[in-house]
Amino acid sequence: MTQTLTILGLESSCDDTAAAVVRQTGDTPAEVLSSVVFGQTELHSAYGGVVPEIAARAHAEKLDICVIEALKEAGVTLKDLDAVAVTAGPGLIGGVMSGVMCAKGIAAATGLPLIGVNHLAGHALTPRLTDGIAFPYLMLLVSGGHCQYLIVRGPEDFTRLGGTIDDAPGEAFDKTARLLGLPQPGGPSVQAEAENGDPKRFRFPRPLLDRPDCNLSFSGLKTALMRMRDQIVAEKGGLTRQDRADLCAGFQAAVVDTLAEKTRRALRLYLDENPASPTVAVAGGVAANTAIRAALLDVCAEAGAEFTAPPLRLCTDNAAMIAYAGLERFRSGARDGLDLTARPRWPLDQSSPALLGSGKKGAKA
Repeated sequence: MTQTLTILGLESSCDDTAAAVVRQTGDTPAEVLSSVVFGQTELHSAYGGVVPEIAARAHAEKLDICVIEALKEAGVTLKDLDAVAVTAGPGLIGGVMSGVMCAKGIAAATGLPLIGVNHLAGHALTPRLTDGIAFPYLMLLVSGGHCQYLIVRGPEDFTRLGGTIDDAPGEAFDKTARLLGLPQPGGPSVQAEAENGDPKRFRFPRPLLDRPDCNLSFSGLKTALMRMRDQIVAEKGGLTRQDRADLCAGFQAAVVDTLAEKTRRALRLYLDENPASPTVAVAGGVAANTAIRAALLDVCAEAGAEFTAPPLRLCTDNAAMIAYAGLERFRSGARDGLDLTARPRWPLDQSSPALLGSGKKGAKA
């Protein structure tokens, strides 16, 4: 008998409060019955970035409302669910705790199984939700807090080929926006300015291209932009609108070139394994950048690999990806108890050494 699974997902790892319901019958494509996201942009706009305490309080206030709306939009009740999945890390610990406690409350009250999900796994498995691609595939997870190349072999089987050793691309975009007086989130703002700029006017470094591995670095790129800005201000007494557009275009071009070259290297390592259907997927908030997508599409075409990217609404943080990742874990027999803990750090590849160092709470990434 073909099994139908209906999963409620909760996501609260950063500044988006989200709930969603996903359903799948057997091996047929999964269906997103609902996806509700409450953003917090206005709450943090005066601070130039996400304030963890404000984010955590907003999650606690909105999660139950989000769940009610997601169930209503999906046309289901708690009795129709097979499990509740929740982001258990990594992320801002206050937000992660808010989601975990809400999910525990639902599980305890209804008797539903509880499934803890790695937020990064949610992004990494999104192409299976949207396009049903087969394992193994190469994933570029590129977001505000993370950037990794992963070979995805299963719902809980990830091999990291490389990643950022400092700032993630999304973080670099946000910092660039702040340096140039652009609104947050920085990614869309910088991209919009870059469309009217000359990417060749200012030459920015392409970090770590002199090294043969797949690791990335964007902190120095942001510093180079700051110095170029200061030089222009010293010479001219300020920035013109065209100066700002050209700085954004040059910065974005450097990010695009770096990601394109590092993707070529990761793709060669992936193709050495002779996958039956070579596929490269990109997910995470920065995957919404059209210039980055276009460059990755060209890289895949050169290598004869398929390229896929989720719809923009599923690239940024959402609960549909958490519900689906939870569904994959649930189907494989995974269950978590009410002692599930929130984790600020939780690497997907547990066997590789940490890129960003370790502390008492474990490896960052």
